[in-house]
Amino acid sequence: MKAGSGDQGSPPCFLRFPRPVRVVSGAEAELKCVVLGEPPPIVVWEKGGQQLAASERLSFPADGAEHGLLLSGALPTDAGVYVCRARNAAGEAYAAAAVTVLEPPASESEPQPAERPLPPPGAGEGAPVFLAGPRSQWVLRGAQVVLTCQVGGLPAPALYWEKDGMALDEVWDSGHFTLEPGRAEGGQGVSLALRILAARLPDSGVYVCHARNAHGHAQAGALLQVHQPPENPPEDPDEAPKPVVEPLKCAPKTFWVNEGKHAKFRCYVMGKPEPEIEWHWEGRPLLSDRRRLMYRDRDGGFVLKVLYCQAKDRGLYVCAARNSAGQTLSAVQLHVKEPRLRFTRPLQDVEGREHGIAVLECKVPNSRIPTAWFREDQRLLPCRKYEQIEEGTVRRLIIHRLKADDDGVYLCEMRGRVRTVANVTVKGPILKRLPRKLDVLEGENAVLLVETQEAGVEGRWSRDGEDLPATCQSSSGHMHALVLPGVTREDAGEVTFSLGNSRTTTLLRVKCVKHSPPGPPVLAEMFKGHKNTVLLTWKPPEPAPETPFIYRLERQEVGSEDWIQCFSIEKAGAVEVPGDCVPSEGDYRFRVCTVSEHGRSPHVVFHGSAHLVPTARLVAGLEDVQVYDGEDAVFSLDLSTIIQGTWFLNGEELKSHEPEGQVEPGALRYRIEQKGLQHRLLLRAVQHQHSGALVGFSCPGVQDSAALTIQESPVHILSPEDKVSLTFTTSERVVLTCELSRVDFPACWYKDGQEVEESESLVVKMDGRKHRLILPAAEVRDSGEFECRTEGVSAFFSVTVRDPPVHILDPQEHVFVHAITSECVMLTCEVDQEDAPVRWYKDGQEVEESDLVVLEKEGTHHRLVLPAAQPPDGGEFQCVAGDERAYFTVTITDVSSWIVYPSGKVYVAAVRLERVVLTCELCRPWAEVRWTKDGEEVVESPALLLQKEDTVRRLVLPAVQLEDSGEYLCEIDDESASFTVTVTEPPVRIIYPRDEMTLIAVSLECVVLRCELSRQDAPVRWYKDGLEVEESEALVLESDGPHRRLVLPAAQPEQGGEFVCDAGDDSAFFTVTVTAPPEKIVHPAARSLDLQFGAPGRVELRCEVAPAGSQVRWYKDGLEVEASDTLLLGAEGPVRTLTLPHAQPEDAGEYVCETRDEAVTFNVSVAEPPVQFLAPEAFPAPLCVAPGEPVVLSCEVSRAGALVFWSHNGSPVQEGEGLEFQAEGPRRILRIRAAELTHAGLYTCQSGTAPGAPSLSFTVQVAEPPQAKLVSELTPLTVHEGDDATFRCEVSPPDAEVTWLRNGAVVTPGPQLEIGEHGLSRTLTVRGCQLNDAGTVTARAGGTATSARLHVRETELLFLRRLQDVRAEEGQDVCLEVETGRVGAAGAVRWLRAGEPLPHDSRMSMAQDGHVYRLFIHGVVLADQGTYGCESHHDRTLARLSVRPKQLRVLRPLEDMTIIEGGSATFQLELSQEGVAGEWARGGVRLQPGPKCHVHAEGRTHRLVLSSLGPADSGCVSFTVDSLRCAARLTVREAPVTIVRGLQDLEVTEEDTATLECELSQALADVTWEKDGCPLTPSPRLRLQALGTRRLLQLRRCSPLDAGTYSCAVGAARAGPVRLVVCERNVSVLSELRSVRVREGDGATFECTVSKVETTGSWELGGRQLRPGGHVRIRQEGKKHILVLSELRPEDAGEVRFQAGPAQSVAQLEVEALPLQMCRRPPREKTVLVGRRAILEVTVSRSGGHVCWLREGVELCPGDKYELRSHGPTHSLVIHDVRPEDQGTYSCQAGQDSAHTRLLVEAGARDPTPGAGISQ
Repeated sequence: MKAGSGDQGSPPCFLRFPRPVRVVSGAEAELKCVVLGEPPPIVVWEKGGQQLAASERLSFPADGAEHGLLLSGALPTDAGVYVCRARNAAGEAYAAAAVTVLEPPASESEPQPAERPLPPPGAGEGAPVFLAGPRSQWVLRGAQVVLTCQVGGLPAPALYWEKDGMALDEVWDSGHFTLEPGRAEGGQGVSLALRILAARLPDSGVYVCHARNAHGHAQAGALLQVHQPPENPPEDPDEAPKPVVEPLKCAPKTFWVNEGKHAKFRCYVMGKPEPEIEWHWEGRPLLSDRRRLMYRDRDGGFVLKVLYCQAKDRGLYVCAARNSAGQTLSAVQLHVKEPRLRFTRPLQDVEGREHGIAVLECKVPNSRIPTAWFREDQRLLPCRKYEQIEEGTVRRLIIHRLKADDDGVYLCEMRGRVRTVANVTVKGPILKRLPRKLDVLEGENAVLLVETQEAGVEGRWSRDGEDLPATCQSSSGHMHALVLPGVTREDAGEVTFSLGNSRTTTLLRVKCVKHSPPGPPVLAEMFKGHKNTVLLTWKPPEPAPETPFIYRLERQEVGSEDWIQCFSIEKAGAVEVPGDCVPSEGDYRFRVCTVSEHGRSPHVVFHGSAHLVPTARLVAGLEDVQVYDGEDAVFSLDLSTIIQGTWFLNGEELKSHEPEGQVEPGALRYRIEQKGLQHRLLLRAVQHQHSGALVGFSCPGVQDSAALTIQESPVHILSPEDKVSLTFTTSERVVLTCELSRVDFPACWYKDGQEVEESESLVVKMDGRKHRLILPAAEVRDSGEFECRTEGVSAFFSVTVRDPPVHILDPQEHVFVHAITSECVMLTCEVDQEDAPVRWYKDGQEVEESDLVVLEKEGTHHRLVLPAAQPPDGGEFQCVAGDERAYFTVTITDVSSWIVYPSGKVYVAAVRLERVVLTCELCRPWAEVRWTKDGEEVVESPALLLQKEDTVRRLVLPAVQLEDSGEYLCEIDDESASFTVTVTEPPVRIIYPRDEMTLIAVSLECVVLRCELSRQDAPVRWYKDGLEVEESEALVLESDGPHRRLVLPAAQPEQGGEFVCDAGDDSAFFTVTVTAPPEKIVHPAARSLDLQFGAPGRVELRCEVAPAGSQVRWYKDGLEVEASDTLLLGAEGPVRTLTLPHAQPEDAGEYVCETRDEAVTFNVSVAEPPVQFLAPEAFPAPLCVAPGEPVVLSCEVSRAGALVFWSHNGSPVQEGEGLEFQAEGPRRILRIRAAELTHAGLYTCQSGTAPGAPSLSFTVQVAEPPQAKLVSELTPLTVHEGDDATFRCEVSPPDAEVTWLRNGAVVTPGPQLEIGEHGLSRTLTVRGCQLNDAGTVTARAGGTATSARLHVRETELLFLRRLQDVRAEEGQDVCLEVETGRVGAAGAVRWLRAGEPLPHDSRMSMAQDGHVYRLFIHGVVLADQGTYGCESHHDRTLARLSVRPKQLRVLRPLEDMTIIEGGSATFQLELSQEGVAGEWARGGVRLQPGPKCHVHAEGRTHRLVLSSLGPADSGCVSFTVDSLRCAARLTVREAPVTIVRGLQDLEVTEEDTATLECELSQALADVTWEKDGCPLTPSPRLRLQALGTRRLLQLRRCSPLDAGTYSCAVGAARAGPVRLVVCERNVSVLSELRSVRVREGDGATFECTVSKVETTGSWELGGRQLRPGGHVRIRQEGKKHILVLSELRPEDAGEVRFQAGPAQSVAQLEVEALPLQMCRRPPREKTVLVGRRAILEVTVSRSGGHVCWLREGVELCPGDKYELRSHGPTHSLVIHDVRPEDQGTYSCQAGQDSAHTRLLVEAGARDPTPGAGISQ
């Protein structure tokens, strides 16, 4: 019975899209895609809108979700876009790909078919393939280079070369490059050679040959290195002269670097031809090595990088560049700053052989200084590879197992990043290794170089273990190159070069270049075409993406949030979307985006929506129905979309508006259902006369029909339909139920073929259709096959009754046991039942108890004990309990040594008071050891503990002391374990101070430096400025517990500096500064004195200082004086004097006495004679000058320093206003810079202010001023609007007045007009010129004038933000807006419509807001639609206004409704307009008013009332008017179903049919059947039927497994549970077993035939049940049961029993044993010490064989003296406590085979240890 569901699954989704294909005409083209969906979609291929059909050339292979299109013999007409369409009930998806068919290339002279050469490998149809790639070369400058590549491909690829990523024509100097195209050797492909004539150093680089055709691109590269010729090349007139580094013409730059850091020099050189670069150091050429790297960066600069700079690297570095035009130099002086703390002995360069060792050694200043080792930038940690040793101040690094990659720079670093550097050179087959890592940008070229010791050897390049192609590898002499052009992320990895056992590796890292996703499509528009289609158009993104891209189109149903992909296309343009693209009718929106390999662009949504209706197609058609008389017949079909249809019966239309009906009164009743895409017709209780009826279905686009066939209803088993297997545990109730198709129809029960008999333990019942067999308390013997048989049909039940399963509680995991010889091994297994049987197995064989193996049981615990385990006793043991197993792996070790750990000498380093534990592990727990220290046995005490735990022995020192250092031995017998313990003091730490301290003291002050240590007795050393201090009177060292002091009792300035308190592991730093005491001047107290003296006379200046020894300096007028005959300096005690014995006036001045801290100033004046004028004596003649000329009045006085006073016409003259006073020695000068009329008159120079003082007068006459005039003309100016304009002219004289006029009007200065003057220059500036400022500017001065024209250009008014297209609805307000680059004047822009000025309309208004101009249109109408523009004098912008009619909108939409069956539903909505007529529809079918459908319209409200609803009325209810559609969901729930008549218990016989039946209140209801709480599904044996309101479960061929509890549920109602009992059927043996006799190692087969086919039997051998596996195979062929035993042994002989229920058959198995032979014999002679134990062991050919031991021919019996052991095929004789009388010959007898051993007994050197075994 198929239940309907409203879930439509998931729509199709493309996981892999088809890719575009390019093929040559006649070739094969294939498109593939992967599409998923639920249900699986139907996939069709289309081209040009037409569906494609399979043909001879066209096929559509499909493999699961992968679908393809295969086109054979492609023709040019086959080219085009192919669309893959996938559709299911939930939706539809598209994907498209283009197929391009190329014409094959036609050659000029095509050879005849017989002469045409076969296409070579790689030259066939497809992408280019390199037949031979270019080879890397190493040449000298001036040599000729030829790089050649050969490429195959069809069509013939185009070839071109690149150098270092640039095309050859882009290379700066490529004039000596030539290209030589040609054909490859033998005509296979094409070739292109690059010839370089006279190679130069700049030609070095990576050359890549590219090959490209329509199918793809390939590339191959090679390295070219051009080297400088040898020092003395042969003379060549054309050769450039040897480079010479010229001396520098200027001082070089200076560069400082800390020691251990890198120095990088970059030189950028330009020239043509391209210069050649050489680096020099101290005048010597530099070559690249481990620490000096030379390369060229991406910007073209030449770089020299010095790694880990040392003092020896300092010097002058020069970059010399030269070409044929000349040379140039650039230099830098490198200084290496050395650290204050240095290595005592730095590292030295070392060499080592590959697979050998290298030792690096250095010394640090202090043994406590920590160090770290580095290989370049990688920190090295101690390990077996890198052994690091510290011995005092020595630091040593030992590198073991040297390999090529160990070659490099190594560093030892101590505190403060102080480093010492050395090179390690590894000698081996590889001389130059690969770098540690190489970083390359994606798309660049990667080059790796290796130099080998031998030339011509073949190396191997690989990446991540995979060999690299030969086309990227080159070798020449000693050099090997790997060139990877245009690397991608896939090229990253570990690249290795291998040469024999030598290898070097680098990590190639490719840095990705970030790409931006493509831009979105533009100008996306939607056009609604003819009915049920929509046209979508768009244009490519701007700018177009650089990589290939596609467009992805998606759809969304209005009201939904999900976007579903429609299809993808490659080209932009127009796409028509038909209604077939959508799964159901509705309004859909669309959007598009651009997708490339770099991502996806933002989506662009098409404006508006489209109403699409899918076209129905038949997905699953009608099928003929064959039912029994009285049953219901169901016809169903599935469509591709939801649509209404019509059913027909024998040509008569069935009414679809009613859920149920009759063809005619009293005739056949029917029911029509539609659930989603499925349509069903149910014919109820069909009769025999309806057989042959024809049922048809019709809808637009679909018509289908099927026939009805009625059969007589025989008795059949409703349930179970198949054999049922049931498993029960003992004492459980078993019910087997068989349900028949008829009520109270007789049936019989059988068990194993025998009819059952009722008893207390087996009950048979019949209840209507159900027959039950009940076992109230099942037992194991009740297992078997039960059959319920009736009239040729049977239901079978296979019942298995088992005891409750046994579970193993412990262990839950695999257990591994390790033991040594003679140790007791115990394996324990715990189960959950005490009486559960447990079996032990070893290596697959069951274990039997013996002296060597003991099996024990204690409650739920089971044990296997090996009392004295031997190595052969080891193996895999299994403890089997029921179906569970526990696994044990036992390993017995025959130890030859007592001490298991340690195996070698152990070194223990500890600090004082630390806990030290020495551990020794023994092989046996009872062994005793002896501990010694330095040869003497230790005695246990609180300071030394001896511990014993199982096999572990420990010596513990809880608080180790220095005296505990030494060698400790753990001894046992002749073995010992050695421990060397070294105890050192704990590291000393400085507690105070933690940071560096700075102290400032005054001279003679006491300075104390304090340092507190973590340990009182720790020694310290004091250092000053790096040198250790020595104690003296001036420096005292003190120690007080943990405190250390350095005392300077009377500090002196020279004692200042940096002090260090070094405690070994830690240091404290002090900076001490000692300053002298202040030097003061005590007398005079005043700091400035004025003193006057006469000339000539004695002058003495006196000061008193403190302290008396203070030094002073004397200064005069700022200059320090020195003692002389005319100036005496004196010092007596604290008094300091300066004496001038004969002072002169010139000695007057400022004298200063200065100490270090203070100073006193003496202002000394020395009087002199009156001043006199020396010349002239007569009155000077009058001086006549013109205005503006300079005037100089000069006189000479008797004393150079004399003061004079000038007056003019009796008034004092003030300096300034054109007057200047000067004094040059005795000369006094009055200078008038530019004479004026006011300067005329009498000037007097007087030597003093006293009346009668000497004076001298001068008369000055000034002529009239000259006429003002213009010296220069104005210049016309042209400026832009808003700029400033400045007019300039010059006048004479400088003070002339200038009048400015503009357009004839006098200019008045203001904010816009500025007038300026500067000397002779006059300016007029017009600020912010406007258009109205244009005109004539005039300047007038005196009687002259000059004019010039001012032109103002208008600034362009441009639009920064232009008009945008606007779409509006009728009645809305619209705003058009632009933004200009500047603020324009009123009327600067104007608005247009259709190119004409806007008409006067009150609905239109314009506004300006600064740079923004707006046009408002209020309440747009359809007539407003058109093109609008905005223009200025310089720019114009246009946009289109689109006005759509006012749309009808839904104000209050429909709401979903859920109704109970039989009720009514009211749908109501409100529109935005009145008087609108619309249509109501349900499920896409228009509704007509009727008894059950009422339609109302009132104003803007529309109402629909549906009554008497049934479940079939569920669906989508919609209201449509014009293009407006509103929908809601109507859900009609069925009335709850009840169960009228319930189920009954049933008992059936095995193999019979059981039928369970119940009756419902409604005929159309789905029920769920359950068994033991689990849902049942129909199967061949289980049949679920619905006959009207009756529900049947029929179980055929019942078996015991079918017994159980059954129930039936419908909604919330449930029938049952009831019990089904399946009785066992009797089984008899038809063919008995036959006894078998075989030889050991052969196999045996037993067969037994029983009376029933499906009978379960069991096999036993010797009373032990057999299970398949190993040597046992059991199978069943119908009634025949077969047992096959292989590789039999004598112990396998016994009784074979087969049992099937009560029936059984018995036979005998006899196994003839093979002769017993010895596989391993004991030694012929064995020597044993007296008192020890002797063991003789022999291995025979099979386990269980009898072995006899004899001494001197007399058989030995077990006892205290002799112990006989047997373990599998191994047998042992143990002789305890051997004595001399035991010496003799012992023999072992096994069958007809025997072995003899001579036992010799010797006396031991000492008493034997009891229980110890002897060595065998």
